[in-house]
Amino acid sequence: MNPDLSVIIVNWNTRELLIHCLASIAQSEYGCEVIVVDNGSADGSVAAVQNGFPHVKIIGCDRNQGYASANMIGLRASSGRYVLFLNSDTVVPSDALPRLVAFLEERPEAAACGPRLARNDGTIQAYSFGKDPTLYYLLARACARQGLRTPLHDWETAEVQNVDWISGACLLVRRKALDQVAGFDERMFMYFEDNDLCLRLRRAGWKILYNPQVTIQHIGGASLPDNTVRRKYYYESLKYFYSKHYSLMERLALRIMLPIYCWRSL
Repeated sequence: MNPDLSVIIVNWNTRELLIHCLASIAQSEYGCEVIVVDNGSADGSVAAVQNGFPHVKIIGCDRNQGYASANMIGLRASSGRYVLFLNSDTVVPSDALPRLVAFLEERPEAAACGPRLARNDGTIQAYSFGKDPTLYYLLARACARQGLRTPLHDWETAEVQNVDWISGACLLVRRKALDQVAGFDERMFMYFEDNDLCLRLRRAGWKILYNPQVTIQHIGGASLPDNTVRRKYYYESLKYFYSKHYSLMERLALRIMLPIYCWRSL
């Protein structure tokens, strides 16, 4: 096993997807430590991992602790110099892990990187990277989703880019950098944990890089298909993010504009 990389996967009732994800990692050209943190699944996920992937370390939680807390449980149990936070609804090509690690290894100024995310049909997924969720950015995003302006980013770009944040669906981070900023904020149950982590890494002097030369398949939204529940967590995390990083005036402005942003924004 290569001690350089630890892969941490948080799972909640996505047994079949998790099995496909783990199978893809097992075929990788890069041996690594794999840790699954199960958030109290009721679909037999823990037994499936234990029976099918004995080399994988499975940590079972008695309840759903949320994305950030579960990842921190996995982080504390890991040992790699690099840590890949990976969603259970992903499929990893055999050469993706070594290429991502090599990419970060060659760029000591970068704390984290992430790949291009593709849907099942091969089309490129939006929001694999982005800018900080300022008021202007949120309004521009809402307008873009309604077709009132062009997309905010060229997600089909082939160019490596210095970005504000990388999606937590597949986020590779140096352990040194994670230790420096104390990892994820466990007060965030779901959504904006990746934005928050990347912002704190940038404020600590690191760069965040998007590497579209590596592609990961990502289904997206598989563990929480209920749109009402998703919206609840999304906006709670957004408001917490603003309370943590932005001024009182910006927080008040967010409350005023939320009804506009909520309009079909998820």
